[in-house]
Amino acid sequence: MQAPSALLAPWWADRSALLRFVADLVAGELAALRHDPLLLPDGWKPSLSLQQDLGVDSLELLQLAGALAEALQLQHSGVEDYLLARRTLGDWLDIATAGLQHRDAELTFRTSGSTGEPKRCAHALATLEQEAASLATLFSGRRRLLLAVPAHHIYGFLFGVLLPRHLGLEADQVLSVRARLPSQLARHLLPGDLAIGHPQFWQAALGADQDFPNDVTGVSSTAPCPDAVAERAEAAGLALVQVYGASETGGLGWRASHRDPYRLLPHIERAGDALLRRGPDGEAQALHPQDSLAWCGDDRFTLGPRRDSAVQVGGVNVFPERVRQVLLEHPLVEDAAVRLMRPDEGQRLKAFIVPRAGAGEGFIQELRAWTDARLAAPERPKAITLGERIPRGMLGKPADWSIAP
Repeated sequence: MQAPSALLAPWWADRSALLRFVADLVAGELAALRHDPLLLPDGWKPSLSLQQDLGVDSLELLQLAGALAEALQLQHSGVEDYLLARRTLGDWLDIATAGLQHRDAELTFRTSGSTGEPKRCAHALATLEQEAASLATLFSGRRRLLLAVPAHHIYGFLFGVLLPRHLGLEADQVLSVRARLPSQLARHLLPGDLAIGHPQFWQAALGADQDFPNDVTGVSSTAPCPDAVAERAEAAGLALVQVYGASETGGLGWRASHRDPYRLLPHIERAGDALLRRGPDGEAQALHPQDSLAWCGDDRFTLGPRRDSAVQVGGVNVFPERVRQVLLEHPLVEDAAVRLMRPDEGQRLKAFIVPRAGAGEGFIQELRAWTDARLAAPERPKAITLGERIPRGMLGKPADWSIAP
């Protein structure tokens, strides 16, 4: 039986877990600021200097300090200004610890921004611990945890920071594999391991001809896992558990096979067509999934169409997913992504297109004629970028792109 969270030491009392959280956040913010997705905190130690080792300038320091203060809600303790005066990773761990000792009731996570501007999502630590305890019942007996996702995102925090405590794992039993090639994952696995990844990671890991050890469990979340990837996992002898949820809601359900419907986590309830999360104190909170759910009973469901929010273009509600579907109907479009331009780019939609073989020099003009005939003026993408693949972030979700000058 797993220990109740009330009997566990605070998550931040584990210096290695706090280091993983802070290092991943700093690396993630710097990667976004510098447009360098390969910037990873591999081997970062508390002695690392933000200025001398990472080359952080004054403007970047303000951004990093603000992001950490926001994530850990350090404004409640009044220690956030010390982040600007202290310049090593260890200093920031000390400041974070002091702030969390004063108040650690809530954390803030950001969405990936895959359907628009990233949102800030606050979650009570008590409900996160409740979710981790529920997840621990699914993965009891695991001997090590290998983490391929960043710890400052809600998925990585739940599985890479909170879950190990509920499984009784020690610091040296939690390993990051983010800086390693997914195609080499099998050589790092041992029987009894639990590997935490996302669909793009598993697609790369299972695309190679690897022999996986027996008794290894994988977890995939952040986006739907393609059935073909799940089938390859099954053929390789890997038990791949899929978890459904979002930054806004936390985890909602899970399934052990892509052939099965999802099952609600124990603290999530169906209330008609809505969902409720029953907190540790018994209080119910309404949740709004990003997808429509097709129910197969009171606690089983499959995923229906995504409920993407409309964006405003010229005062008109426009649905980027509808525009994407129209683009995909073009015979020379392999894949597409559509989103609202950034404020510095304009106030219209933009599209990223992966063309099929045969798309010639006049492809963009042809595509514009296609959209003009099928879409209202506010729906038509005014900037079209071509590329070999849809841009994706560190968790495999669609990411933003810059409009070529």
